[in-house]
Amino acid sequence: MKNNHLLKVALAQISPVWFKKEATLLKIKNSISEAAKNHAELIIFGEGLLPGYPFWLALTNGAAWNTKMNKELHAHYINNSVTIENGDLNELCALAKKHQIAIYLGIIECPKDRGGHSLYASLVYINSLGSIQSVHRKLQPTYDERLTWSPGDGHGLKVHPLKKFTVGGLNCWENWMPLPRASLYAQGEDLHIAVWPGSDHNTKDITRFIAKESRSFVISVSSLMTKKDFPSDTHYFKEIVANSPDILANGGSCIAGPNGEWLVAPVLLKEGNIYHTLDFNRVLEERQNFDPAGHYSRPDVTKLIVNRERQSTTDFKD
Repeated sequence: MKNNHLLKVALAQISPVWFKKEATLLKIKNSISEAAKNHAELIIFGEGLLPGYPFWLALTNGAAWNTKMNKELHAHYINNSVTIENGDLNELCALAKKHQIAIYLGIIECPKDRGGHSLYASLVYINSLGSIQSVHRKLQPTYDERLTWSPGDGHGLKVHPLKKFTVGGLNCWENWMPLPRASLYAQGEDLHIAVWPGSDHNTKDITRFIAKESRSFVISVSSLMTKKDFPSDTHYFKEIVANSPDILANGGSCIAGPNGEWLVAPVLLKEGNIYHTLDFNRVLEERQNFDPAGHYSRPDVTKLIVNRERQSTTDFKD
């Protein structure tokens, strides 16, 4: 394939229509269509973009026990979450196939295989044939996220071929977890996707660090969110905006090359797609002196065991 070593990527730095699944899906579809017009071959969206990050937890005393407000907001979140088994991502799969574009999308998933009432921050990979190839449920929700998200499992710790690249991804602070990173390196990852709810304080250090550690391209994609982005008909709107800062997520999407240097420095407060073309040969050049799962590893001394079983509370034997 001509230019198989080149990959044009689109970083979709957008805000959700907060806690509104259908309206946010429309924004996502528009971003995909625009990326296709610009000949992008991979588009990435931020963590939990569909239908949005649970900012309310930090703004309404989300840890308060058994309160009407927290319970109603949680229920509303579930009602706008994504159940893949119900076909909630079918339109995005069709778009991916139509435009021959791969997609990484952060969703709030309510899966039937865990009873259909609990939420997971999941990173979904849809290939350019329109097929969902992996659903990675965030291993460990961070701090107040644990009040509304559940711990995931290792089932989605997978990589995927994309032209000459091998792409994998993690959600937000699990990018700081050395062992999940190592599990992706061991599978040949050379393009790492890190998705975030927003802000350069999350992306400015770790993006370059992972690139330098892995000698891979690293793309961090964050969402945007301001006080004005809360829809006026949001449940408990007054209580939420009363304590909200003007800017909750300022973006910070960026790309580091395999040498750990910026290709695209963090982009702040700019909504829309950010484009860049990656050259696979840069990976091969940087792996000459360091390859963490290859010539610079000692599996006879240290070795990682990864459980990729999808976890369930039951094992039916009919």
